[in-house]
Amino acid sequence: MADEFPSSWRDPEYVGTVVGVLATGAVVFYAALTAGPPTPETVTFVLLAVFVPWALAREAARRWL
Repeated sequence: MADEFPSSWRDPEYVGTVVGVLATGAVVFYAALTAGPPTPETVTFVLLAVFVPWALAREAARRWL
C-alpha cells in the first residue's frame, strides 16, 4: 500500500494529481459564480480546464524533475 502512494513531490503522478485537484477547484469556483444549467460549451471548457493542465504538468514533471 505504501508503495502505491508517491513519496516525492517530483513524482509525475503526484504533480499531476496536485495540478488536477487545483484545476478542479478552479472550475468549481467558476461554476459557483455562474448561474443556470451547464451548456455543451461549458462541459467542454470544464474538461479542457482540468485535463490539459493535468497532462502538461505530468509530462513536464516526467521529463524535467
